[in-house]
Amino acid sequence: MLYFRKMKSSHVIILVITILCMNNGVISSPPEDPVKCTSKNTNCTITNSIGIFPDRSICEAGEVKYPGTEEELISIVATATKNNRKMKAATRYSHSIPKLACPDGKDGLLISTNNLNKVLRVDAEARTITVESGVTLRQIIAEAAEAGLALPYTPYWWGITIGGLMATGAHGSTLWDKGSAVHEYATEIRIVSPSGPEDGYAKVRVLTESDDDNQHLNAVRVSLGVLGVISRVTLKLEPMFKRSVTYLTKDDNDLGEELIRFGREHEFADVTWYPSQKKAVYRIDDRVPLNTSGNGSYHFLPFRPTLSATLAVVRSTEEVQEQTGDANGKCLGAKLITTTLAGTGYGLTNNGVFLGYPIVGFSNRMQSSGTCLDSMNDNLITACPWDSRIKGEFYHQTAFSVPLSLLKDFIKDVQALVELEPKALCGLEINNGILMRYVTASSAHLGKTEDAVDFDITYYRSKDPLNPRLYEDIIEEIEQIGLFKYGGLPHWGKNRNVGFIGAISKYGNSDKFIKIKEEYDSRGLFSSEWTDQVLGLNKEGLTIVKEGCALEGLCICSEDSHCAPKKGYFCRPGRIYEQAKVCSNREDHDLQQSKDEL
Repeated sequence: MLYFRKMKSSHVIILVITILCMNNGVISSPPEDPVKCTSKNTNCTITNSIGIFPDRSICEAGEVKYPGTEEELISIVATATKNNRKMKAATRYSHSIPKLACPDGKDGLLISTNNLNKVLRVDAEARTITVESGVTLRQIIAEAAEAGLALPYTPYWWGITIGGLMATGAHGSTLWDKGSAVHEYATEIRIVSPSGPEDGYAKVRVLTESDDDNQHLNAVRVSLGVLGVISRVTLKLEPMFKRSVTYLTKDDNDLGEELIRFGREHEFADVTWYPSQKKAVYRIDDRVPLNTSGNGSYHFLPFRPTLSATLAVVRSTEEVQEQTGDANGKCLGAKLITTTLAGTGYGLTNNGVFLGYPIVGFSNRMQSSGTCLDSMNDNLITACPWDSRIKGEFYHQTAFSVPLSLLKDFIKDVQALVELEPKALCGLEINNGILMRYVTASSAHLGKTEDAVDFDITYYRSKDPLNPRLYEDIIEEIEQIGLFKYGGLPHWGKNRNVGFIGAISKYGNSDKFIKIKEEYDSRGLFSSEWTDQVLGLNKEGLTIVKEGCALEGLCICSEDSHCAPKKGYFCRPGRIYEQAKVCSNREDHDLQQSKDEL
């Protein structure tokens, strides 16, 4: 046991060396195309950025097309519609974890937006940018900056395309202005959908904020890809500005009370929570005058290219800790990793070095990162940490938003679980804890329904779907508390299957979205069995009931076989939320003792 604790310490030292190497010009292998075909552009498969969907299924498609213009896109959609062929849009890096890009059957058509990658216009006077749907967030930020403009609120990962971002409601963090979701700043969207012979089997709709009725625009803002293929988006920008960032670590005793105040006080605030360490890291991030001194930049360390050998050591160590039940090793590793990140400013620098806070820089250099995408191929000596071609990160991701009015109670519930099992969430902290970002009520029919905090939780996933995790029950209970006790809304681009159970009923305008979906694509050519299940149009199949299904989040357990009874994990009620059903290796008398203690 001691050996592997030492091993965990050594891998953090390797991580520090890796960080230094990355700052001195080491290049990285960019991710491969998520679409692979055995015969030119036919007989294809598509996956996501981590190389596997939540249900571990292989998604097949008959063909992939790569339109380079809106006219080519119209022609492709028209031909497929005439032939009654299923279609799905596919993006460059396929960062959505659920099966949103997977068409039904084996003959479906993938329409890749890789070549729809042009910035069409930056209008400095109107403060807008118009781009094709395959343009990445990084391109948008950079092109806007060239014109002295900024898109202020964005996700922190710049490797997503505007089309993929609009499909899932991706966001940054703020309670200010229109909120942190990029789709709120879309002033015009062009979308190509199926139609009848009177329109040549494809129709281009141009939706703008100036329309008398914004119902259609509000459907397309967060579309799940079921309304057609977005061809162009125009975004509202504002003059470039500078930001000042300071990270402040505090005890989490008053986290529930602090969260709302903090989000309202600081424009770009977020909080990272380490529950087992009982610490929270507050990102104090605000605008400052343009003449404020500073040449800061932000390249988040886990988004930089990382040595594949380092990643293999980290993964192997965690696998052994899981197999041996070494919670102490995980907690030690978590503290070393979080200390290392804090000591290096989380990737913030001024003139290339980190010497302390605050770090001041132009917004375009501070808001988003992802340098593991940008380089020439080095034969996988280095890679993005989650690249499926190497032995690297392999994880589940649970993400949901809890309304501000319920935040304090949710935080207390998680803290109560930590009091019962102090080491239970060290595994989350190895993945840099729980990221909490602020979101606001959205105009989109499938956007956030009220101001909330989004909880983003990344945690270990076994290569063997029948292997339970260390403290499996605690993470499952947190997931169910957030989603069901407090009615959390799932992030459409993340989550396991259980995250979408009953989700559509939480959206008051979902009926409007379904009505517009029927108008845009009455034959459901851009829909799939998966999206029909998520939208409540197909009541069967969202949960997949089979041996071990609860371990992978494919179901909520209702009997022991859904867990891993041969390995000592049985279906049990939650510790503090009795309505939860979780896979636990605790004895019944332990459960009763937990309730007595509470």
